[in-house]
Amino acid sequence: MCEQATGAMAALPFTVNSSNRNGGRGGDVYILPTPHLTTLSSVTARPRAQHGGGGQGTWQNGKNAPPLIIRVPLGTIVRELPPDDPRRSKNEYEAEAEALQGLSPQERRAKMREKRWVHYPEYADDNAQREDFKHAERVLFAQERERRRMRRLRAENPIYLDLDKPEEAAEAADPNAPLGHRRSEPMGHLIAHGGAGGLGNPAFLSSTNRSPKWATRGAEGERISLSLELKLLADIGLVGMPNAGKSTLLRALTGGRARTEVAGYAFTTLNPIVAVVRVAEDGSFDGDVEGAVHEETRVEEAHERALLDSGALADTLTRNQRRAQDAVLAEADPFAALEAFRFTVADNPGLIEHASANVGLGHAFLRSMERSHALVYVVDLSMPEPWEELRVLQDELEQYKPGMSEQARMVVANKADLLAGGADASAEEIEAARAKLKRLETFVAEEMRVPVRDADGTVVGGRSLDVVPISAKFSMNLKKVVRLMRTYVEEARERKAASS
Repeated sequence: MCEQATGAMAALPFTVNSSNRNGGRGGDVYILPTPHLTTLSSVTARPRAQHGGGGQGTWQNGKNAPPLIIRVPLGTIVRELPPDDPRRSKNEYEAEAEALQGLSPQERRAKMREKRWVHYPEYADDNAQREDFKHAERVLFAQERERRRMRRLRAENPIYLDLDKPEEAAEAADPNAPLGHRRSEPMGHLIAHGGAGGLGNPAFLSSTNRSPKWATRGAEGERISLSLELKLLADIGLVGMPNAGKSTLLRALTGGRARTEVAGYAFTTLNPIVAVVRVAEDGSFDGDVEGAVHEETRVEEAHERALLDSGALADTLTRNQRRAQDAVLAEADPFAALEAFRFTVADNPGLIEHASANVGLGHAFLRSMERSHALVYVVDLSMPEPWEELRVLQDELEQYKPGMSEQARMVVANKADLLAGGADASAEEIEAARAKLKRLETFVAEEMRVPVRDADGTVVGGRSLDVVPISAKFSMNLKKVVRLMRTYVEEARERKAASS
């Protein structure tokens, strides 16, 4: 799943300060990858750090504001928006320049002074004539020009962060760190600096001015416009045409826990959906239930509505009772005690021919599968030529990103109900379905071999994709699918552990 959030990150500045010591710095803004988060929903559009504390009497400086830490899920891509992006907000200097447009030079100067200085009552005009104030103003503008220069230099290298690993403090990473010492928590990556605190009037004492009647308001904090894109790190990504049965397969693999939309029309899945598959020691899994049938969402909702109208649900538990019962069942979940392995599977919107030309839903959602350990093609075996679907899917993956089709490991031939026979199936229909499956297997073996590369990217061999006929609706032959998926994930995790 790819989520995007764009907003102006504002690090707040200064506290107005007069007749006291200096004000505290505004809070900096950090962004921290957090393992337990799964979405960007907790990130506000315009996060703002706190103001610094005001200077106090008896020579006490104001307190610096605490940093603002924006927590995001692992797999988040952080990009600073370029100046020509319409989503970008103006930074602090651009916003001031816009506010000064149309003013005369005298009005501009007065407006800029009002923003930067605070005067004792009725002393503003008198201060403006004093040489000490003019000198302080020149120094302040020189410091501001330097900050602008540094900001332009940073803009030449826009922020780009690929947050695919959790942050770890240096003390935590060192196994020889002394025990009993307090360890600092990682704050993440600094993305916006807080403004410097305002200077109190004692900062402007001189031999010729023993009682300055002015102070600064401090520097404004940085405003940064960022785009946050979440690439969910699903172990397995399902790739298929609309209505191939990907959503039904995900529901079947999770025992109905994945509440995907299932319907008889194209593009029922509009956004990627990720679910967890739990596997026990004996190879059984959540969806390994004999006789389970996964109907269309419309049919299941109609069935529930009929039960509701008939009064059959009159004794159904309330929401609070159900929550309490779920908590008890979670503690006594027999499957949790037997769980030996788990992995995640992503159901993605349907991919059609010319999706690279933005036909259908396009293929931008494929970003969510770039980091998957393996891709699984899902085709509809009831279609006249399912192998042509495979050809289109492979081409579209390559159009999106050359080499991406090399991540494919399996072809799931869904809706293969006829292969199991049945009272309504004739001998001719069963034989035709078996012949179609045989041709599909031949096509995969001859036309869809995937190159195997070494650590340097050199092709050292090739491998064929596994072909597994299933019926997701009737939960048929899913155990083999889960077993193969587990193998792919284990191999990928072992390679990653060996390379790290």
